[in-house]
Amino acid sequence: MSKPVQVFILMGQSNMVGAGKVAGGDGSLEHAVKAKKKYPYLVDEAGNWIERKDVRNVRVMGSGTGPMKVFNNEWMTVKGKTIGPELGIGHHLGQALDAPVLILKSCIGNRSLGWDLLPPGSERFEHEGKIYAGYKDSPAFWEKGTEPKPIGWYAGMQYDGDTANAKKVLAELDTYYPGAKGYEIAGFFFWQGDKDRYDAAHAGRYERNLVRFIQQLRKDFNAPGAKFVLATLGQTQKGAGGNDGKILEAQLAVDGASGKYPEFRGNVTTVYANPLCHGGASNNHYGGNAETYMDVGEAMGQAMVELLKHNK
Repeated sequence: MSKPVQVFILMGQSNMVGAGKVAGGDGSLEHAVKAKKKYPYLVDEAGNWIERKDVRNVRVMGSGTGPMKVFNNEWMTVKGKTIGPELGIGHHLGQALDAPVLILKSCIGNRSLGWDLLPPGSERFEHEGKIYAGYKDSPAFWEKGTEPKPIGWYAGMQYDGDTANAKKVLAELDTYYPGAKGYEIAGFFFWQGDKDRYDAAHAGRYERNLVRFIQQLRKDFNAPGAKFVLATLGQTQKGAGGNDGKILEAQLAVDGASGKYPEFRGNVTTVYANPLCHGGASNNHYGGNAETYMDVGEAMGQAMVELLKHNK
């Protein structure tokens, strides 16, 4: 293995973790592959799940800054009861890159960008008589003019945990990618936004937080040129109102092609997931429909491949 491993870090909440059912009837991965003949690259001629020897699949998880647990550490294949977008992502990257690929997923469910994943450097702000936490503040908010009473969690605790866990994997690269000769952080993937829907203050700050999140990840991993691909929530349509609409608008605004953030041109892409959603919503994991996870993953992988062409 002469080339450095191209590392792609996957972050988000439960839908990035993945809840697409592998076994079962319509909506399952087995049904999509065997009955509908979709995603033929997942199986061999005998119908067995293929193992990709050029894409390593690693998934780690910890609650906040708690202990890290390893859930996956193998060549990319269908394994276990559920999938996330990593199969579609990994396929497109494996096909396009003439280098070893590491899909490194570090995330946990039920986490908001406005609180749990709040990036370093985020400042306190006021909303409807309450002060909302900046990075490392606790609790999430408190009445203006009162002293905050810290709880056992702080703003950005999951950001700190997820990034620290990813760095642990990279520090022991040979354990997770046998024979690796160094690595490069090539890109980040992000699928998140559900929890922020339930707090108007967090929804209203989503764009600001997302911009800082992208900037801070590149800084923390010393990867200023790493590409960034995010997907919107599948159920939210363009033109939606309320908190859902604010989050969608924020996600679309950071796309480099929107022109709002010139620094993101050619290196940040947003995948509009609504046409790829086969029913359900982010809060019920799209009903466990594996095709949603595959289609969103494929679109995210394709978007990353397009961004990586700018490197050539």
